Amino acid sequence: MTRRLPGLRVGIWPVVGTIFIILGLVAGVRRFALGLGASTNLTDQTPWGLWVGFDLLCGVGLAAGGFTVSALAYIFRKPEFKAVARPAILTAFIGYLLVVGGLIFDLGHPWRIWHPLVMWNHHSVMFEISWCVMLYTTVLFLEVLAMVSERLSWKRATSALHHLTFPLTLASVLLSMLHQSSLGSLFLLVPGRLHELWYSPLLPLFFFSSAVGVGCAMSIVESDLSARSFGRSLPARSVEALAKVAAGVLSFYVVLRLGDLAVRGAWVHVLAFDRASWFFLFEIVIGFILPIGLLVNPRCRRNRQWLQLAARLAVMGFVVNRLDIAVTGFEVVSGYTYVPSWEELSVTLMLVSIGVFAFHFAGKHLPVFTEEVEMEEMARRAWVQRSGESLRGLTESVPELELTSD
Repeated sequence: MTRRLPGLRVGIWPVVGTIFIILGLVAGVRRFALGLGASTNLTDQTPWGLWVGFDLLCGVGLAAGGFTVSALAYIFRKPEFKAVARPAILTAFIGYLLVVGGLIFDLGHPWRIWHPLVMWNHHSVMFEISWCVMLYTTVLFLEVLAMVSERLSWKRATSALHHLTFPLTLASVLLSMLHQSSLGSLFLLVPGRLHELWYSPLLPLFFFSSAVGVGCAMSIVESDLSARSFGRSLPARSVEALAKVAAGVLSFYVVLRLGDLAVRGAWVHVLAFDRASWFFLFEIVIGFILPIGLLVNPRCRRNRQWLQLAARLAVMGFVVNRLDIAVTGFEVVSGYTYVPSWEELSVTLMLVSIGVFAFHFAGKHLPVFTEEVEMEEMARRAWVQRSGESLRGLTESVPELELTSD
């Protein structure tokens, strides 16, 4: 849907995104001028609201496709994932920058964000997360810098950065395994305050496995958005391979989580059919079991509409899970209802809008989809070669037939 102006064609979504950014800037000014207490609805009962639940926990998890796809493409050397690697890395880099931006708004003293660099506390989970996030963002910067150097035709820099692909991928996997799981470790500090449907000693493993699975699902969603925005869809076999990985990892996550409930005797809370129970059932059934059922079906994986539906449901289930852990799980125990303030909503929508604009800009001006072009060219050459061999064989069997070529 567009609105035509004299000499100008403006889409509605850029206008909406711009409005969100303006409102977010106004909310940001209020947050820094008035403080957290006056600009948010956070309390001692719900200390981790929208900014931690969505901007941090969801942002880091949804960006997990960067290290997951990179590992499959460059460590396990699966060629079908190379076409997806660069879009996933770009998304991860933008996502982590937005996570850092969200933390600036959420921290009580944001000007002290550099303290973990010089004030080490080896016993703090947040210390480990801070270092891993900073280091992984640096790794992502170097990986995106390779695209920039290609765009600017810096041959030496491009060659050097390409030689670093394998070690950078190893570093990204190691750092991501540490901080993705450690985000779950944060909630091990609140037994009794977080509802038993979400509190578990296995939270670190839950956080890591769900992030790997939803990272692949997010890459599938991105493939559809890229096709709509740039008119270039990723190869079908790459998207189908992502669907298989997502189905396998998410199935492991669901089995592990349901088994954990059985071992801890927490199934009684599932069958209580209260507020916590309904949130949990919606998250598990609609957000995980249903998309897994679609992803394991070969016919659904080959159908674009069903595949996108499954991927979007998985992303939704992941977001609901993280918000349940950060917000709902505390609410149902404390009895306090948390509703984000307009400032919290505006800052979150601003960050999402900036991320969309940044990806669209980078997708238009950087060689993000070069692997896709290379794979298509290789497939075309292979087809031509096979066709030529067939024609030569036919010529040999029928001498009267002459083979001409350019």
